[in-house]
Amino acid sequence: MNVLDFFSPAAIAAYWTETASNRIPYLGASLFPSAKKAGLDLSWFHGASGVPISLMPSAFDAKATFRDRPGFTKTETEMPFFREGFKIKERDRQELLRVSDAKDPYASAIISRLFDDAANLIDGANVVPERMRMQLLFPANGNVGISFAANGVNYTYNYDPNGTWKASNYFALSGDALWTAPLTCDPFEAIKTAKDAVRAKTGEELTIAIMNGYTFGLLSKSEAVRNRFLSTSGLAVGFISDADVKRIVKDLLDVTVIEYDKQYADEDGVSAKFVPNGYVALLPETPLGKTWYGTTPEEADLMGKTDASVSIVNTGVALTQIIDKHPVNVNTFASEIVLPSFERMDSFALLKVIS
Repeated sequence: MNVLDFFSPAAIAAYWTETASNRIPYLGASLFPSAKKAGLDLSWFHGASGVPISLMPSAFDAKATFRDRPGFTKTETEMPFFREGFKIKERDRQELLRVSDAKDPYASAIISRLFDDAANLIDGANVVPERMRMQLLFPANGNVGISFAANGVNYTYNYDPNGTWKASNYFALSGDALWTAPLTCDPFEAIKTAKDAVRAKTGEELTIAIMNGYTFGLLSKSEAVRNRFLSTSGLAVGFISDADVKRIVKDLLDVTVIEYDKQYADEDGVSAKFVPNGYVALLPETPLGKTWYGTTPEEADLMGKTDASVSIVNTGVALTQIIDKHPVNVNTFASEIVLPSFERMDSFALLKVIS
């Protein structure tokens, strides 16, 4: 048995799909559903939504008054490219020869290591769009954009070049209103202010609040929440459960609180949070944009060729395997071209609740 006969991109894709089925999905995948397009160019329109404007009165037999159409903003850019892989070198290949002996006690471990290494590439590819989506939903200091810098490559995308979104949809609290001041802050008022602003601008209701566990802890400790719990339950308690806090926010503001504490390791292997401390994103229930995947060079030029094997997973991640003949190396790598569009950027707000 030749292990490389079954360690193919198709088999790896099947293995990843099976193991991934039991994992908690990325939150951003539901807010920016995946879509596929050819090439690198990406464009989208946003900013055309708004509250309905009353029809102009008119006299009989008079010409109609023509109204201005809501302003569209068209964003055009080029999607970034990501690729990384691993090698099965000649020394590794000698170890794999042991798999041909089914009785070898190390055979199962060797096979598992191979598939886990390949699955890690796909997992790494899926981290990229989630980082992008969360950068858009939680922009530092309200500057909406995406930034990646590693391996000598720098990708920077500004989604609010004129600062119009920041001026109307970003709310940085200060002083006694900060959630780090539990005796004086009023999270209900802060959330309501953002909800009212977006409703006045677009007519949409913000019904979802996303924050991490640290920020949720600040919310839970505020006197405003504790007093609201006391007034509704009649119970004076030293501890309020997370479920109680979420129910209070839901009852008072019609907002569902979602804690998102999933983490990733960046290019340097440093752990980081998708959702930063001290920020609360307020969203409507419907998606805000799409996660666009382009056609990678591997998919475009190597798929179906005899000297390479390519499979596509998760809409646009290309898993490729190529054999070098001298020295004899088996190269397996994942690649993707990906970038979110943000058509409904005006329909979300961001609170910065710590200094």
